[in-house]
Amino acid sequence: MKIATWNINGVRARIETAVAWVREAQPDIVCLQEIKTVDEGFPSTAFEDLGYNVATHGQKGFNGVALLSKLPFDEVNRGLPGDDGDEQARFIEGVFSVPSGALRVVSLYLPNGNPIGTEKFTYKLAWMERLRTWAASRLLTEEPLVLGGDYNVILEPRDAKDPSLWTADALFQPESRQALRAIEALGFADALRATTDAGGLYTFWDYQAGAWQKNNGIRIDHLLLSPPAADHLVSVGIDKHVRAWEKPSDHVPVFVELSL
Repeated sequence: MKIATWNINGVRARIETAVAWVREAQPDIVCLQEIKTVDEGFPSTAFEDLGYNVATHGQKGFNGVALLSKLPFDEVNRGLPGDDGDEQARFIEGVFSVPSGALRVVSLYLPNGNPIGTEKFTYKLAWMERLRTWAASRLLTEEPLVLGGDYNVILEPRDAKDPSLWTADALFQPESRQALRAIEALGFADALRATTDAGGLYTFWDYQAGAWQKNNGIRIDHLLLSPPAADHLVSVGIDKHVRAWEKPSDHVPVFVELSL
């Protein structure tokens, strides 16, 4: 089973790119972030025509997450628990039936947090703590769980072409990195790092200053696997070539293959 995550940076603006990649990659489940549309505006038909079921948690003009799945949804949960006043659409969970039982897949769009020293950074850290609390409770199910998304965290210096460019950015602060480490410490495996220690593996290149042409990238899109999911890990990949397509997102898809 192939499960992918991709910050599409506006699904309606990049629908042709999204459809082209789905046709090429043939993922079984896709976690999309930053769809930037309300649920009613999501171009579901384009993906349904390719054989996918669609679930969205949208927001007008900002944020928004979605799941595309060749498997039917047994259950869909929208919104990260822990703050009833949080109206930002950043979390959607799908539950699916696989031969071994239930599979849970989450599409996450974590807060950026910039600028540091403002309520945006406080919100980022509070959101990550809510995610840690939720993830800890979900591990009790002992079911395969995949947390796919744009985490907006550069975890290690090797995850940036030039770490010095990010020292004043919320993505690379010690607090942000520690918050992600705390989630991993629950027992989640970073799928990519479970397969390689190599540097130079990036998932985001800014539109500005020729970042793509200079390969001045960062790795902020991750697939975290619960122990029952990690036990079935076969391979991990980054579809870097998609960044060179016409009208690309500034992120590229990351995928895992699991023997479920």
